[in-house]
Amino acid sequence: MTITSPTPARYIVQPAEPAALRIERLNVWYGKHQAIRDVSFTIPARRITAIIGPSGCGKSTLLRAINRMHDLTRDARVEGSIYRGEIDLYAPTTDPVWVRRHIGMIFQKPNPFPKSIFENVAFGLRVNGYRGDIAARVEEALRKAALWDEVKDKLQQNALALSGGQQQRLCIARAIALEPDILLMDEPCSALDPVTTMRIEDLMIELAHTYTIVIVTHNMQQASRVSHYTAFLLAGEDRTGELIEYAPTREIFLRPRDRRTEDYITGRIG
Repeated sequence: MTITSPTPARYIVQPAEPAALRIERLNVWYGKHQAIRDVSFTIPARRITAIIGPSGCGKSTLLRAINRMHDLTRDARVEGSIYRGEIDLYAPTTDPVWVRRHIGMIFQKPNPFPKSIFENVAFGLRVNGYRGDIAARVEEALRKAALWDEVKDKLQQNALALSGGQQQRLCIARAIALEPDILLMDEPCSALDPVTTMRIEDLMIELAHTYTIVIVTHNMQQASRVSHYTAFLLAGEDRTGELIEYAPTREIFLRPRDRRTEDYITGRIG
């Protein structure tokens, strides 16, 4: 099926909950190619927001823009604003290191450091000059990541010896040790088996009581199970992603307002 270039989104539901982030007219380029165009929506605090859409529609590009990871990408350029409260994360006066300390990132493939379990979680604390009780903070992070009981007697063992699911939960612990407000998760379960995936999903639901979570996923069942809000992106023939629809997840999956959203969710496109 040929997909024509999408028109600007018409179905954007602004959450009633307090906002964690406000994204306003966000545009991202890689060199001369525009990856996403004029994306605007509000992400509610202490909720899970899923970003869905076909491959190449700009989901990961959008996610990485939220904590300024494109600053580290050669030839990447970002225009627009992302507000955390009254602070524009892309203002010249905003320190990108401060942004990444408050907005953690968990990647598709678990990426523990070749260090001990303890040092993986303590790493960010040491780098950021934390002067409190590091051991207590490590334990707290591992407990929040539902990993403490499995590793408390082997904290000095190499983290690479953990299973894939344990490694992913370790990476979550490493992120939350810095006490961020927001956690970004880019396909965090794609390399995991179904049982381990369910454990990560249960963990996300529990963490959402404390953190705002934004997850990119290709798994429609996962998006419908764990998220409160869903954003659907689609790219046309120019390969530039645009936001087509954003609403509470139940509405997106049961009563999509745009035919293209329905076609993607039901598998007719994508």
